[in-house]
Amino acid sequence: MNNIPEKINMFNVYSKGEKLIGLSGEITLPSFEALTETISGPGILGEIDSPTIGQFSSMELEIPFRVLDDDIFSIMPPLSAVDLTLRASQQYTNGDGSANFKGIRIVVRGRLKSFTAGTLKQGSPTESSIKIELNYILIVLDGKTKIELDKLNCVYKVDEIDILEKVRNLI
Repeated sequence: MNNIPEKINMFNVYSKGEKLIGLSGEITLPSFEALTETISGPGILGEIDSPTIGQFSSMELEIPFRVLDDDIFSIMPPLSAVDLTLRASQQYTNGDGSANFKGIRIVVRGRLKSFTAGTLKQGSPTESSIKIELNYILIVLDGKTKIELDKLNCVYKVDEIDILEKVRNLI
């Protein structure tokens, strides 16, 4: 039977095991944009942008908050690493029409990149946010590691395969 992925049923964000309760809206996960080098020359018709395996451009994660509260300031100290875990329940429809759920866990680490205090308007949220420059991300679906990127320790795994193992052994 086919499982048809539908939507995120619910999610929470945790900082060092403590649930952040002042969040609002949605969190856009970072893009994995490989660093490339253009190659050209004899035997190549034109140019090819060649991705450097395991090396990615700057990655950031923006965390929105309803209002200025303790939670936003607890993850802002500039000398400390931010360590967040996002946990979600993804809803599926089974081939027989019944519903089911799978877990998603995303771990990110990095440092504060920017802080937006937001706006003050009576009867409205401030729409504050922070941006974190990521140096680590782990995505686990239904208990299986799908991607792990640790920029500071030369680790890049996709679908539990260590892509850079040979690179680390050569240097």
